[in-house]
Amino acid sequence: MHDLVYDKKKKNEFMSRILRAFKFKKLRELKLKTRMTLVLGVMALIQTGGLGVFALNYLDNALEDQMAARALEVAKTIAIVPEVVEAVANRNSEVLQPLSLLLADASHARFVVIGDKVGVRLSHPNVERLGKPMHDDEGDHNEIALLEGKSYTQVAVGSLGPSIRGKAPIFSVDGESVIGIVSVGFALTSLETILISYRTTLIVVILGAFVLSVLIAIWFANHFKKAIFGLEPEQIGSLFEERNATLESVREGIIAINADGEVTTFNRAAVNTLNLPDKASLMGQPINKILPDSQLFEVLEDGQPQFDREFWLGDLCLIANRLPVKEGEKIIGVVSSFRPKNELDMVSRKLTRIKQYADSLRSQTHEYSNKLHTIAGLIQIGATKDALALIGQETENHQALMHLLVEAVPDPILAGCLLGKFNRARELGLMLTIDSESHMTDIPDHIAREQLVSILGNLLDNAFEATLEHSGRGGEVTLTMTDFGNDLIFEIEDQGAGIPTELQERIFTRGVSSKNEPGHGIGLHLVHTLLQRISATVTIEPADTGGSRFTVYIPKITPSKENKTMIGVVS
Repeated sequence: MHDLVYDKKKKNEFMSRILRAFKFKKLRELKLKTRMTLVLGVMALIQTGGLGVFALNYLDNALEDQMAARALEVAKTIAIVPEVVEAVANRNSEVLQPLSLLLADASHARFVVIGDKVGVRLSHPNVERLGKPMHDDEGDHNEIALLEGKSYTQVAVGSLGPSIRGKAPIFSVDGESVIGIVSVGFALTSLETILISYRTTLIVVILGAFVLSVLIAIWFANHFKKAIFGLEPEQIGSLFEERNATLESVREGIIAINADGEVTTFNRAAVNTLNLPDKASLMGQPINKILPDSQLFEVLEDGQPQFDREFWLGDLCLIANRLPVKEGEKIIGVVSSFRPKNELDMVSRKLTRIKQYADSLRSQTHEYSNKLHTIAGLIQIGATKDALALIGQETENHQALMHLLVEAVPDPILAGCLLGKFNRARELGLMLTIDSESHMTDIPDHIAREQLVSILGNLLDNAFEATLEHSGRGGEVTLTMTDFGNDLIFEIEDQGAGIPTELQERIFTRGVSSKNEPGHGIGLHLVHTLLQRISATVTIEPADTGGSRFTVYIPKITPSKENKTMIGVVS
C-alpha cells in the first residue's frame, strides 16, 4: 500500500514537471516584445496590487485608530464637565438625557451614553434603555473604567449597531472616587463609508498605474527590440556562437577594444601570436598592458583606418590592419587583425617566384617561337646563310648575356629575373642593356631575394612602359648594378617622357601615375612598400636621354628596428 501511494506521488510530481516545462516552452515560443510586455505587465500588476492592498489595510487601521482616539478624547472631555459630574452624582437623568443628545450631535458621535458607578444607564439615545445595565451590549465591558478608573477604547456591537467606543470614568468633585462612566461611540458604518470612497480612489489609481506601466513596458520592448536590430534572444545566441566559431577559424590574430581601451574580443590565434599563456584571458584587460606600443589608440582618436602596418613585438615583426568601430558618427572601439610578417613573406616569395618563372617562360616561348618561324622561312626560301647568321646572332647575344649574368650576378633568382626581363624587353621591341661593369655578388642574407626581384622587376616594367609610350619600339632601357661600399645600388634609366617635378613627391602613392590610363599607380607603390621594409632609399632624377633615372640604395647592414619604416625619396 505504501509503495502504491509513493508511486502515485512520483507520477503526480512527474506530470507537474512536464506541465511546467510545457508552459515554459510555450512562453519561450512567444516573441521577445510579447514576452517583455507580459512579464513587465505582470510585475507592474503585482507591485501596484500589493501596494494597493497595503495602502487599504494601512488606511483602515489608521482611520480606526484615529476614530478611537477621537471617541476617547470626547469621552474624557464630557467626563470632566461640572454639569455632568453633578448630574451623575445626583443620578439626574432628566439633565443628562438631553445633554448627552446635545453633546453627541455636537461631536458628530453616533451616541453618548452616561452611566452611574455600577454601569446603569442614566442617558441613552433610546429612552427605553434608560435604567438598564450598559454591559448587555456584545463585547461591551466597563470594569476598567469603573473599577480601575482608567480610560480606554473598544469595539462592541450594541442596539445601535457596531461601533468604536471611547470610555472614560467620571470622578467625584473631590476626585477621590469613581461615580460614573461616559461612553462615546462612532458607528463603524461611517468608517466603512469613508473606506469605500478611499478604496475607489485607490483602485482607480492602481488601474491607471497598471495601464501606464503596460504602456511603458511596450515602449521599452520596442526600444529594446530596435537596439538589438529586431533579433530574438535565440537568434542572438546563434549569432554569438557563429561569431565565436568564425573568430576561432581565422588564422589571423584578432583583438577588439572598446572606447576605454579595454579588450572586448579576441581569438585563439591572437593568444598564440602574442605568446600568451594558454589559459590567459584578455577580456577586460587594458590593451596597453598586453601591447605596450599598440597604435589602436591612434585609430580610436582620429577614426582613420590603418592597413598593412608593420610593428614589432619583441623580436616578432607583425603586419596589422586596424579599423574603427562606429555607432553613427561616434567611435566606440577598434578592431585589429594581425599576423607574423614571415607568413606574409612566405606567401609573397612563392607568388613572386611563380610570377617570375611564368613571365620568363612566357616571354621566352613567344620570342623563340618567332625566331624559329623566321629561321624556318629563311631555310624554305633557300636563304641558308641568312638563317645561319640569325642563329649566330641570337646565340652570340644570349651567350654574352649569360656570360655577364654568370660573372656579375651569381644569385640564380636575381639572374633569372634579369633574363626574363631581357626577353620581355625584346618581346616589346625594346632593348634592355645591362652595363658590362655591373657587379652584384655581395648580397647580404637578411635581404630577401623575392623582395629584391620584386623591386627590380617593377622598376624595369615601369621603365619599359615609359620608354614604349614615348619612344616606341626600338627604345632602350639601361640597368647598372654595383655592390661596392655599404649599399647595393641599382640604377635604371629609361627613354620615357620623364616625371614632372610636381608629381615626383607623390609618384609612389597608390593610384598616382604619370599615365592617364586606368590600372596604373600600383607598381611603384609596391616598390615603395618593399623599400620601407628594408629601410632602402630611392632617388628620381632626369636622365641624359630625356627620360628618368631611378636609383635604389639598399643598405647591406641590418637596420635597427627603430629605423625599419624610414624611407627617403629624393628628386
